[in-house]
Amino acid sequence: MSTAAPSPTPIPLTTIAELRQHHSQLVRLGVASHPSHARRLLSFLARDPDSHLPYAARLLAHHPDPHPALFNPLFSELPPRHAARLLALMLSLPLAPDHFTFPRLLPGAQPLHLVAQLHALLLKLGFHAHTQSLNAVLAAYFANARPDLASRVFRGGGGALDVVSWTTMVGGLCKLGLVDDAREVFDGMPERNLVSWNAMMSGYVKAGRFLDALEVFDEMRARGVEGNGFVAATAVVACTGAGALARGREVHRWVERSGIGMDEKLASAVVDMYCKCGCIEEARRVFEALPVKGLTSWNCMIGGLAVHGPGEDAVELFGRMERDGVAPDDVTLVNVLTACSHAGMISEGRRCFDYIVRRYGIEPKMEHYGCLVDLYGRAGQLEEAKKVIDDMPMEPDVGVLGALFGACRIHGDIDLGEAIGWRVIEMDSQNSGRYVLLANLFASAGRWEDVAKVRQLMDERNVSKEAGRSVIDVDSEVCEFQCGSLCHPRAEEVYGMAKDMMKRIGAEGYVPNTRDVLHDIVEEEKETPLLYHSEKLAIAFGLLRTRPGDTMRITKNLRVCRDCHEATKFVSRVFEREIVVRDRNRFHHFKDGKCSCKDYW
Repeated sequence: MSTAAPSPTPIPLTTIAELRQHHSQLVRLGVASHPSHARRLLSFLARDPDSHLPYAARLLAHHPDPHPALFNPLFSELPPRHAARLLALMLSLPLAPDHFTFPRLLPGAQPLHLVAQLHALLLKLGFHAHTQSLNAVLAAYFANARPDLASRVFRGGGGALDVVSWTTMVGGLCKLGLVDDAREVFDGMPERNLVSWNAMMSGYVKAGRFLDALEVFDEMRARGVEGNGFVAATAVVACTGAGALARGREVHRWVERSGIGMDEKLASAVVDMYCKCGCIEEARRVFEALPVKGLTSWNCMIGGLAVHGPGEDAVELFGRMERDGVAPDDVTLVNVLTACSHAGMISEGRRCFDYIVRRYGIEPKMEHYGCLVDLYGRAGQLEEAKKVIDDMPMEPDVGVLGALFGACRIHGDIDLGEAIGWRVIEMDSQNSGRYVLLANLFASAGRWEDVAKVRQLMDERNVSKEAGRSVIDVDSEVCEFQCGSLCHPRAEEVYGMAKDMMKRIGAEGYVPNTRDVLHDIVEEEKETPLLYHSEKLAIAFGLLRTRPGDTMRITKNLRVCRDCHEATKFVSRVFEREIVVRDRNRFHHFKDGKCSCKDYW
């Protein structure tokens, strides 16, 4: 009675020399062709195809019983050009692909001509009706940015299409920015799974169409579909993008009722949502309740504190993060520096920068130097800010120079501001904010001819000033107001309230700050444009819809101006409202005539 040759105990294979030794042992024992041993050898060889593919090819070519199962796992492990060479070897044996071959080969295939060749082979071998192979073709065409070819394959798919095919179309079109086309496919789906719903929602989020994403989420719930953590995280991100706190709270409650596990991704999304919707205390509550806090959760909470103002709390939380054994990354360093910058913690910011870089070996990047420039610039230490730029190991980008430029405007350094300003404009020639800042700098010095030059340059380059827009969320109704323009059913009431609001705070000591008004006109005429700033209109609308003691939440696309900042402080006291304003840079919490930024922003 014959017995099988003993199989050697598997040993870790770390070098090609070890593999050759192990292979020779398998050959001596007569088990080298056993599928499990052959697959292990081939898997190791696939780690470095440039060096080891010839060895793998010889092993396969001399295998006594080659089978597609030996080749198929390698196709998904190898780069496309090596996978194509391996397929050529397979066909030369000759050995025909099976149902698992093309689903492994196609998804990562590139360039386009390789995909086309594989598609032609698939058709020739009769796999056009095989669902998994068809889906792989769709994915490959989308990966090569050819939605037209993917759509042609999809339309001819017939009975081979399944829910994965439809979802691949939705996701692929969304990734290429064709969201409306994706929605058309989505609406025509005979059946949907959670991946389908999430693909459509994610596509809208990526396109910045947050309310459309929430509409899809509402439809999913209305149909009684049970969600999961991925869908929940996408819905929360949509609420964050829309600045829709009420909806965010609703989604959060739905998550808690549904028993969906709060994993790292979802927890971070919820914390981030509360931070970015102005509820820093609610964000803290969710964060502190997390049983396990990952790096992303720590970063979200530190970043939230940074833009809300309590810099000391952000630095203290970083210390807790260290004590919990979580090492910081690039994002952590940005958040800590931002916290120190917004709170005016100059020495602490520099100390944190030096400590984190030295202790954790983080190599400072452009954004970190930009934070340092902002740290010194906000405090008026312009020479220190300039020294950071001069000492950088790389050429400063427009973000770094822009931070110094903005500081020059705030602190009235005309000479340095002019030199940096023209440089920034040339680097970022289509950003209207750069021109406006330089024009404001000249206007503050009474240099009206230079103001005219800046405006002329904007006209020549067809650059238009970005209009100020403010969005307010009241009772789940989101309304947008634009500077100098009001298209609203209650426009007359809003303008009336705005005028009354300004009159009442004027009686309490408010004086319009006309410093940022460009035009060379008399002071009395400068006050009128200030009345129509978008946040004032949004606040007036909020006063019509809220009662004393309520909180109004406003999001503005630009940095809040000095006059609106001062006016909002007065409104919070005179009308007894808490007003949370999120501008381009940070959050301002106005209450009882004071702002959380302590007038340092």
